[in-house]
Amino acid sequence: MIGSRRRIGGGGQDNSWPGFVDALSTLLMVIIFLLSMFVLAQFFLGQALSGRDQALAELRGQVAQLGNLLKMEKQSNQALRDSMAELSASLTAANKDRDTLSADLEATKSALAASDARLAEMTAARERFEADATDLAERFKLADDALSEERIISKRAQEQVAQLQRNITALQEQLGRLEAALQASEERDRRNQAVIVDMGRRLNRALASKVEELAGYRSEFFGRLKEVLSTRPEIRVEGDRFVFASELLFASGSADLGPEGRAEMRKFAETLIAISQEIPQELNWILRVDGHTDKRPISNAQFRSNWELSAARAISVVRFLISVGVPADRLAATGFGEHQPIDPADNVFAYSRNRRIEMRLTQR
Repeated sequence: MIGSRRRIGGGGQDNSWPGFVDALSTLLMVIIFLLSMFVLAQFFLGQALSGRDQALAELRGQVAQLGNLLKMEKQSNQALRDSMAELSASLTAANKDRDTLSADLEATKSALAASDARLAEMTAARERFEADATDLAERFKLADDALSEERIISKRAQEQVAQLQRNITALQEQLGRLEAALQASEERDRRNQAVIVDMGRRLNRALASKVEELAGYRSEFFGRLKEVLSTRPEIRVEGDRFVFASELLFASGSADLGPEGRAEMRKFAETLIAISQEIPQELNWILRVDGHTDKRPISNAQFRSNWELSAARAISVVRFLISVGVPADRLAATGFGEHQPIDPADNVFAYSRNRRIEMRLTQR
């Protein structure tokens, strides 16, 4: 700028501004700029200070709020501590209740186990009672059958007794008439005495003849059965009876005739039926079937003693004989258990001999 001003003047009079004027104007401009900046700075600083005061006021308000919140938090913490104390007390009580309930649960489990054991015992007892009831029903049926047979036999015996009583009454009447006749005449008395003696002799002879006749049939019966059963070593003839080994007829501890025993009994029945048709009707013969066991005791659901087993076996044989045609009124079943041994020794051979079925033809 100064140079330009110098060029304008040319070579004429130098009327340019001194150089310090330019410096002063520049300095003035700088000062004005600085004052402007200072004013602006003061303005912005005042704005900043006023904003700081407002922020401080807000901070004070927030601090007051935080104080209130802290106070409320302390109160909440105290309430929580009280709640925690109550919860601790409740937890202690709950633990005690839990321990009590655990003890009660253990006692209940023990009682349940005892109840289960008792139930098992009662179930087993019920099963035993049912088995006993079944056994009693079977025994009652056997006893009822035996009783029916005994009633039939008893009825026939009563009829025979009644007939004998009528015969005795008739004889008493005859004796009365004879006594009257004897009183009327000693001669007639002697004659009647002679007649009575003669009648007695004839009666004795007749009875002896019947006995001999039955003995003859018995002998024939035994002879034929010997021929039929001679091939079996398990069947023996001892005196006036046939002896069948139980092993031939029955399984151990059973009263049911096996297939082999049924076959032998069928042969026996056929021979008995053939001979019975030849025996006169007035001979009141009967075949007695006797059951025997060894002395070793038996006790099971079906048989409580050897006596019951021997009777059941005898009845089983009688029933089979009836089923193949032998008249029921000619049969009788008897059980002796172990009380009639034929070998008193205490070994397996004696036991085998004593377990037997005996059959004997006799008179009523």
